[in-house]
Amino acid sequence: MVLLDTQGVCSFTDYFVICTGESTRQVKAIVDSISESLKKEKVLPMHEEGTAESGWVLLDYGDVVVHVFGSLARDYYKLDQLWQNACTKVRVP
Repeated sequence: MVLLDTQGVCSFTDYFVICTGESTRQVKAIVDSISESLKKEKVLPMHEEGTAESGWVLLDYGDVVVHVFGSLARDYYKLDQLWQNACTKVRVP
């Protein structure tokens, strides 16, 4: 999991959370956990896109955009490299 501070390098959000599930089931579980936890706090996404089966789910909360990838999709899209000018706030191996 990576938390990137995109302020100053991105016009549409302040932070990216990028995480990886090792299976379709794990991607879905991560997305469900994030969605349920934030919903309890009355925080709803502005937009959701993708499915666990596609290998990439995006949850747009405005100031924070969450990307949940399957491992193959994360390796393919390389968002960490694409946004390399953003400041890494947290990296969990």
